[in-house]
Amino acid sequence: MSRVILYDYFRSSAAYRVRIALNLKKVDYERRQVNLLEGEQRSPEYREVNPQGLIPTLEIDGQRLTQSVAILNYLDIRYPVPPLIPAAAAERAHVVAMAMAVACDIHPLNNLRVLKYLKGEMGQPQEAVDRWYAHWIREGLAALEAMAAPRAGKFLFRDGPTGADLCLIPQLYNARRFNVPIDDFPTLLRVEENANAIEAFAAAHPDRQEVPA
Repeated sequence: MSRVILYDYFRSSAAYRVRIALNLKKVDYERRQVNLLEGEQRSPEYREVNPQGLIPTLEIDGQRLTQSVAILNYLDIRYPVPPLIPAAAAERAHVVAMAMAVACDIHPLNNLRVLKYLKGEMGQPQEAVDRWYAHWIREGLAALEAMAAPRAGKFLFRDGPTGADLCLIPQLYNARRFNVPIDDFPTLLRVEENANAIEAFAAAHPDRQEVPA
């Protein structure tokens, strides 16, 4: 069997999601670090791996997969236990919607390349960049709190982790990094506490990853 290789950066939210999934599915993998701060993702060598120049990329089963949510979907089909997305159509749509609320509506507005563009090309001061970040993350998390609360249990949907939780946990990590207040999202914080008690989540945390030299 060929090795599973994750092109990774320790603070990448999208890669963090995939690390959690691989851990939950008990898939052994090798990390290959791509230093986003040094711009290694834009190198010709890495663009041969991922034409978008984004993290993560997962090499598995002879495939080279990109886009974290697509990777989560692949892993859920390839390794169905434990499931990350419910089978029932309406439940599946609900979980996917919550995952996409993070992956499509919060994260892309606040990722590193956007923040660098705001500060560099657009000439915005750090205070304005920080306000941009806080606005979009709080607006997105408030919506997710409302979406999740009626059907949440220990996790965003009932009592087992789903792909939505894998998207949420890295986003809460980012909120704290940027000093964004999140105390008024009790459902999300309860989910975070329960997730952190699971080793698959804890082992994927940026603080437990090797940091690029």
